[in-house]
Amino acid sequence: MLKNHKITKSQNPVISNILLSFSLMKVYFVSGLAADSRVFKNIKLPSHCERVFLEWIDPLEKESLKNYALRLAEKIDASEPFGIIGLSMGGMITTEIAREYTPAFTILISSVPSSKQLPFYFKGVGALRLHKLVPVSFVKSASKYKRLFTTESEEDKLLLRDIIRESDSKFIYWAMDAILKWKNEDLPLSYIHIHGTKDEVLPIRFTKPTHVISKGGHLMVMNRAGEINAILNEVLGN
Repeated sequence: MLKNHKITKSQNPVISNILLSFSLMKVYFVSGLAADSRVFKNIKLPSHCERVFLEWIDPLEKESLKNYALRLAEKIDASEPFGIIGLSMGGMITTEIAREYTPAFTILISSVPSSKQLPFYFKGVGALRLHKLVPVSFVKSASKYKRLFTTESEEDKLLLRDIIRESDSKFIYWAMDAILKWKNEDLPLSYIHIHGTKDEVLPIRFTKPTHVISKGGHLMVMNRAGEINAILNEVLGN
């Protein structure tokens, strides 16, 4: 059974000492599929943390999620303590980075820390290669149409439509394939996993988060940011 990995400055003296030793710690953000750093606009970190966004790089042909994550991690300054936060697919990438590096903390939002916690039907889709039959243009159109029925503010809905419209179709095609082929059954040694009970993309029943947000959807990073920020402040210290 997955243990509760909730970390506070009093419960984890190693992280506490690291945070106290550095006046400003870089915290790297990795966004989700068909998204970019703008989805984190409502996320606030404590004053001793500096936000750094890892923007997507072009994937290599048939590149695995793990290999992509390690190439993306080349942007991280690992010579000093750092933290990392990943949203959705970005959380999967964050997990791979945490396996190779030693971040002071690893935080997943609306994601899963292991391929074993992906919904079982993801494996079926991957095995039958059904995702190859769905045009990326349809995926993007469906994502934009869905915003009509979600609870983000009108401003955030417009922003999400812009992000989806501007997202790279080739990247989305690669990412869908990479996620379905992802194989990682090792959990990070210590991590925070924030998940909503109404996540329709990665349903909570398949995973074991450390922190649960009632009725939070897959993009609760936009419309439930206050509750996520409260957790981040609790974990990282004010």
